[in-house]
Amino acid sequence: MPKLNFFNSNFSQGFTALFSGRMIQFVGYSLLGLFIPVFLLIAFGYRIESVFLFYLVSHLAYGLILPLGAQVLNKIGLRRSIRISIFLFAGYYACLFFTEYNLNLFVVLALVALVGGRMLFWMPFHTDMAKFTDRSNRGKGISLMWATRSTLQVVMPVASGFLIGRYGFNLVFILAIAIYLSSFIPFLALPRTKERYCWKYFETFKNFFSHRNRKLVIANFANGAENAVGIIIWPIFIWQLLSGNYFAVGAISSLIVLVTVAIQLAVGKYTDIFDKRKMIRWGSLLYASGWLAKVFVLTSFQIFIVGTYHNFAQIFKDTPFDTLNYELLADHGHYVDEFTVLKEMAVQFGKVLMLAFAIFVALDFGLNWTFALAALASLFINLL
Repeated sequence: MPKLNFFNSNFSQGFTALFSGRMIQFVGYSLLGLFIPVFLLIAFGYRIESVFLFYLVSHLAYGLILPLGAQVLNKIGLRRSIRISIFLFAGYYACLFFTEYNLNLFVVLALVALVGGRMLFWMPFHTDMAKFTDRSNRGKGISLMWATRSTLQVVMPVASGFLIGRYGFNLVFILAIAIYLSSFIPFLALPRTKERYCWKYFETFKNFFSHRNRKLVIANFANGAENAVGIIIWPIFIWQLLSGNYFAVGAISSLIVLVTVAIQLAVGKYTDIFDKRKMIRWGSLLYASGWLAKVFVLTSFQIFIVGTYHNFAQIFKDTPFDTLNYELLADHGHYVDEFTVLKEMAVQFGKVLMLAFAIFVALDFGLNWTFALAALASLFINLL
């Protein structure tokens, strides 16, 4: 597989394989990702608390079994684990596709496939990302991923909104599954990574609550909490605000991303030069203010203005945050997979807590007030 070159930086074969496979996955995910919370809302009879509970259970189960899953990966291997996960994620979409025939059965099967897919994909992916990049180009690599994903987000939401609005969810599910399965091809070029997870189950939790890992855990806990609001609650909110118009939701989402794509590559370049912690500090403040502004959104024009500002602020938060995360993981040498598990557990438990709060806040005060919780959470990523 040819190596990528960006801003005079040569990326390794391992990063190229991860990048190519992940971007193909994102094409498939983007056909549904924005609308899956909406799909679940409809499937659950418009009971918003059931949607939050679905995601809460999935993140809680994943966080609790991660230490066991990491030990299983010792036998499977990281490279093979990533490849197997592709079929589980495709199975997750297939289970959602069949929920109209037996809601309870296929929701349970979807949860099993989703948790299994996450367990087999994310820990090896983050471990390999830390291994296949170095300090001289890690920020550029993260930025390249974000910029390419953002470019796809210009096209995919509006295409998805059009297809769903015209043909319903069935066609989009079939396309998403086919595209997601094709990501198997670039992952064939992944080099073998020799890492073994050494901690036992309760030893992992002991390290999770250890004082020396507190900053890593709290920062990623907070990042997971606010991320849950952006991925699950915000799409439902704008779908309701736009009276269920799928095309309008997709079009506005695409337009918001369009004005932020070019900035991402420049930020990645300077992430490798400037103090990442200072960038995170300013980025998180700007990002928190964006969440607070979303509390008061009432029209499609306001969705566009506030959403554009928020995406702009997110670049300055997430690029240095992700880069610093991978640097901290890489600095642990042969313990990179152990600390990757701690990071992933923190993200999942942050999402669980946010969704638990969201159930009560959304029912008593409205969806928009969950954005205030996300604003508060985003400030704590500065602890990294």
